[in-house]
Amino acid sequence: MPAESGSPGDGGTHRPIRRGPRHQVSIRDVAERAGVALGTVSNVLNRPEKVAPATRERVQRAIEELGFVRNDAARQLRAGKSRTIGLIVLDVGNPFFTDVARGAGDRAAEAGLSVLLGSSDQRTDRETAFLDLFEQQRVQGVLLSPVGDVDERLARLRDRGMSTVLVDRLSQGRHFSSVSVDDVGGGYLAVQHLIEQGCRRIAFVGGPLNILQVADRLQGATKAAAEHRGVQLEVLSQPDLTVRAGRDAGQDIVERSPADRPTGVFAANDLLAVGVLQAFALLGPLAVPDDIALVGYDDIDFAGSTVVPLTSIRQPSELIGKTAVELLLEETAALAEGRPFERQQVVFQPELIIRESSRRR
Repeated sequence: MPAESGSPGDGGTHRPIRRGPRHQVSIRDVAERAGVALGTVSNVLNRPEKVAPATRERVQRAIEELGFVRNDAARQLRAGKSRTIGLIVLDVGNPFFTDVARGAGDRAAEAGLSVLLGSSDQRTDRETAFLDLFEQQRVQGVLLSPVGDVDERLARLRDRGMSTVLVDRLSQGRHFSSVSVDDVGGGYLAVQHLIEQGCRRIAFVGGPLNILQVADRLQGATKAAAEHRGVQLEVLSQPDLTVRAGRDAGQDIVERSPADRPTGVFAANDLLAVGVLQAFALLGPLAVPDDIALVGYDDIDFAGSTVVPLTSIRQPSELIGKTAVELLLEETAALAEGRPFERQQVVFQPELIIRESSRRR
């Protein structure tokens, strides 16, 4: 194999780099090609601002010529943590959580980090499996929209130096930083709006109720209904927060006699609301909003483009993701510097977005 050598203007002629077919280019190879010390290459890779521009350019050229790929796994093992953040959401198929992940990913990229995304699918065993994986990978921190009570497990991660932030969930004991929305207030807004539209028999479609966000939305709905004489609120509990579950709830309503049907429906998220709307259109037909007014939650991207544009409670989904990463970065820096850190509870206020599904003429 021909010997490889540097160009005269790149720090002189260097020792040939002989590579067999299974040879992996190392940082030492790069240093030899660029004519610099190993520490200089390390600085270019990790602290480029400490290297003179001309030297940095020479090292980068050597990296490109040799096809060097840094071994982040080995570097992370030595450092004790990676350049990644773990994010676990309840359902990656829900556009709300897709937007949360997008916001988190954008902010993480600004900090030179990557986000590893996992979906628990509202199952504690999957949630535990992802937490185990992220702990083994030594991620810098974990963002989590939890299924149940995870305080003990997150405390263990924090004891190992991993920052933790709850996403779309208030930290009840303020043991962890969190970013959430006032879901009690959101549920109140939804049912108060239905009452203002003349609804007196209202159904809450949502579940499972062990998910705190769902329970909080029901609490707000119950509060609004209790403030008005003659308003009845029933709960149509569902096993999950999907379009299919919404269709099942909608079918239940369609099969009732007109006197037993609700005049308004508040769905715990927009996917449920879309399913309810489908059932009304395909199995009814029930006219929305004339027969039954409908309100969803999250205001996902296509809420305004359904067959009957959907009234919904808006959450700032991307901002939730970005803010969660901000809190994680602040906590990580404090842990690294050994200084006290005050955990923060950021709570955004929801907004009622009125569209045709609830606007009665």
